[in-house]
Amino acid sequence: MPRALITGITGQDGSYLSEQLLAQGWEIHALVRKARQDNERFVDARVITHFGDLNDFVGLERVVSDVEPNYVFNLGGISSVATSWDKPAATGLISGVAVVALLDASLRLQVRTGKDVRFVQASSSEIFGNARAAPQDEKTPVKPISPYGVAKAYAHDGVRIYRAKGLHASSCILYNHESPRRPQTFVTRKITMGAAEIVAGVSGRLMLGSLDVKRDWGWAPDYVDALIRASQASEPDDYVIATGISHSVRDFVEAAFVAVGITDWEPFVGVDQRFVRPADVQEMRGDARKALRVLGWKPTIGFTEVVSRMARHDLALLGK
Repeated sequence: MPRALITGITGQDGSYLSEQLLAQGWEIHALVRKARQDNERFVDARVITHFGDLNDFVGLERVVSDVEPNYVFNLGGISSVATSWDKPAATGLISGVAVVALLDASLRLQVRTGKDVRFVQASSSEIFGNARAAPQDEKTPVKPISPYGVAKAYAHDGVRIYRAKGLHASSCILYNHESPRRPQTFVTRKITMGAAEIVAGVSGRLMLGSLDVKRDWGWAPDYVDALIRASQASEPDDYVIATGISHSVRDFVEAAFVAVGITDWEPFVGVDQRFVRPADVQEMRGDARKALRVLGWKPTIGFTEVVSRMARHDLALLGK
């Protein structure tokens, strides 16, 4: 039975990853913070939890050594670009340096036991910053423009270094991916919940930042499937995981409102400069042809259906 250690299991991707691996008969261990226990509604009872924190590097090595996983999936860290501007140093530590600590612990375990340990990093399109060309692929220069992107870039290079040292370490460069499990602190869930609240009469207006930025949005369970496929590949490598199609925030808003029955949505939406990021990438669009060729991966759910599922879910939560 394969044994996996997952960080970030209480988040959107971690919950879907654990569900998919449990369904395949894996033994799942997870690093969780005690402070997050009340938020672990998506964590299956079969998951074996280990209390710890990504900023405790000694503790990370101890957990890896004790669990002796065949696979380490790192999905933990500060997951919001906006939050990274408020906590840049913490973002660098938790989403960057901690990854290298996990990589080193994995390599040490492999050397000690003589057994293959495979590591998969959930990287981000934010490492590319304002890329000159679209779509971006694995050869696109790494030039982040946010603290979040800098931390992810540090981790991305760490994966490359430890791969050269003999660890089966892969990075999946994930573009934006959503689901009903996305926290409401993210603009996508803010949009779908906002549309649902307007229909339900709970709210009268939705305030957002720029409506013109474009992102390549996919379905979170599809992207988790890519992480698993990368772990099973014969050789470790880096893979862009994306749909190849970008949409604006305006498109996302329209799709959300249409899903809840509102076609004339503009009177309900306003722009608030407080929600505009200090520096933001105008368009991100990924080229996932390598993932298709090597991993056999491709997205299964399109943009409109992703947004519709989220909006309908939020409407159901409000009892409408």
